[in-house]
Amino acid sequence: MGLMDYLKTQFLEIIQWEDDSRDTISWRFPDDDKEIKRGAQLIVRESQTCQFVYLGQYGDTFGPGKHTLVTENIPILSTLKGWKYGFESPFKADVYFVNTRLFTGNKWGTSNPIMMRDPDFGIVRARAFGTYDFRVADVKTFLREVAGTDHHFRLDEFADTMRSRLVSAFTDALASSKVPVLDVATRYAELGEALLPVLNPTLLQKYGLELGSFIVENVSLPPEVEQAIDKRSSMAAIGNLNDYVKLQMAEGLAKGEAGGGVGGQMTQFAMGIAMAQQMAQQAGGILNQSTPPAGAVPPPLPAASPGGLPELMTPADAAKALGVTEADVLEALGDGSLKGKKIGSAWRITKSAFEEFLKH
Repeated sequence: MGLMDYLKTQFLEIIQWEDDSRDTISWRFPDDDKEIKRGAQLIVRESQTCQFVYLGQYGDTFGPGKHTLVTENIPILSTLKGWKYGFESPFKADVYFVNTRLFTGNKWGTSNPIMMRDPDFGIVRARAFGTYDFRVADVKTFLREVAGTDHHFRLDEFADTMRSRLVSAFTDALASSKVPVLDVATRYAELGEALLPVLNPTLLQKYGLELGSFIVENVSLPPEVEQAIDKRSSMAAIGNLNDYVKLQMAEGLAKGEAGGGVGGQMTQFAMGIAMAQQMAQQAGGILNQSTPPAGAVPPPLPAASPGGLPELMTPADAAKALGVTEADVLEALGDGSLKGKKIGSAWRITKSAFEEFLKH
């Protein structure tokens, strides 16, 4: 080997990082104790940034492209090196490549429940998890505070630190937002977007990182709270409880008629009680507002008795209490099955006569 061939092996002529991994954030170029000569070619690919470090001090920074290392391209290094007349002699420096692409799909989650005050359920414990995307925004801060002198800094080396920072900020935001737990599911996107301006300034200042997105995928609650929510949803689905009970009774009656037995009889008994109570409630306090024909002066109706029915009723009152038409009541009065007294053209029915009619 000649002298010139030997010298060529001692100088770096091409500096580049052919990254084929998906989890490397920064990588130090292995110089193998070689020196960088004047005119060496520096190749920085897309989504990469190259940082020169000389004796622990940050030198020049290069973005994507092909760079020829001459005095004009490395003014900071020229100053640090103390070249008075330009870059002429080879030198040694640490060369770091930083991956500035967006690292997506990183997971975060709360290891301990978040204590929050809810207006519906009081103090509840909530857990949450999701994903986030980030990139290196300040190369010098990242190398100084995170990667250090690591020659191959990977994503998993920083995942735990990032996760704890994000969870802490999310916990504070959720606890102070006072959003009811029933509404949290509808505000996942809102929570994520609201956290970006809170997290990014701190991450950029401390680590040189910036979040591209922060996604809340789920906020889970203790089983007892979930059961309470399910019960509330069931009640909302039922709607009018009185109508629901009637429907259940009707279905039970149909089943009892089809299959017979004690179940059907009990259903009929329950329906009878419910219908009697409903008739008593509907009949209570109702007075006939119709005007009798000329010449007929019916006696005034007394106030309702404590039992719920008035002592004296009109055919309209009886029809409403029975759930039938007034014509049906007049027919019953005409055939004598319902006892009443006719004053002029108006009928009056006593409470005792009405109750006697219900027994038959």
